[in-house]
Amino acid sequence: MNNTTPNVASAEHHASTLPGAPMVILWIVTFFGGLAVFILGLINQNSWPHGIIWVGAISITIPWFLLPGFFILQPNEARVLVLFGKYRGTVRKAGFHWVNPFTDKPKLSLRARNQEGESLKVNDKQGNPIEIAAVVVWQVRDTAKALFDVNNYEDFVRIQSETALRHVASMYAYDHGEEHEVTLRAGGDEVAKTLCTELRERLATTGVDVLEARLMHLAYAPEIASAMLRRQQAEAVIAARRKIVHGAVSMVEMALHELSEKGVITLDDERKAGMVSNLMVVLCAESSVHPVVNAGTLHH
Repeated sequence: MNNTTPNVASAEHHASTLPGAPMVILWIVTFFGGLAVFILGLINQNSWPHGIIWVGAISITIPWFLLPGFFILQPNEARVLVLFGKYRGTVRKAGFHWVNPFTDKPKLSLRARNQEGESLKVNDKQGNPIEIAAVVVWQVRDTAKALFDVNNYEDFVRIQSETALRHVASMYAYDHGEEHEVTLRAGGDEVAKTLCTELRERLATTGVDVLEARLMHLAYAPEIASAMLRRQQAEAVIAARRKIVHGAVSMVEMALHELSEKGVITLDDERKAGMVSNLMVVLCAESSVHPVVNAGTLHH
């Protein structure tokens, strides 16, 4: 038989407090009134009842027990009230408040925070080692869940952010996926959306809202960085050559068409082949070409 009690998810609710200013006035009246009664009781102890002195002494003492009940809340801050181990509610209203002085009042910030993760070394979808890091913008939504349902919600956010980032990084290739496939390098918005969705699922039990999550660092691991750089350079050269050749072929085709259409010169197949060869050399060469002018015989 299992006697363990399942954990019950907490839920935030509003807590009532007394305004601090009237309680301060009451504190001042009680303390100084008691002090006056105590002093007058000592002066007139022969004519006044002895109980007056005790009333004054108690009136002086009680206000000091009330002091821990005062607290001030700034905008976008909250206090979680716990009395004798029981959750009594959350105060979100900014201002000066007073509650039962025996109440614990841990303070939580409701402001948006940046979680800048450290650079992680993981393998992408193709197994290539990469370095990746992300920044997560989050804020506390449910103070009860954040305080009672996890041991330390800030550590929980940090660890789950790293875990989610590792998982998302393994779902995409760094920059060479299949056709039309989203990659880490080119699909920034899609990757960020996936990371944000996964983080929201992982942090749902903590009462934390993920506002945004984006990659802030992405690179190949040092041991393969040089090889990958050479591959990228080779691919860039091939792509450039392909574009140059395509442009050169188009220009040669245009030149032959213009010469033929306007009747500037009639070329047989051999001379066309020679002209095409020369033009391709001129247009595709990496450096400037110095043509050799033939000043010899003319064909009749």
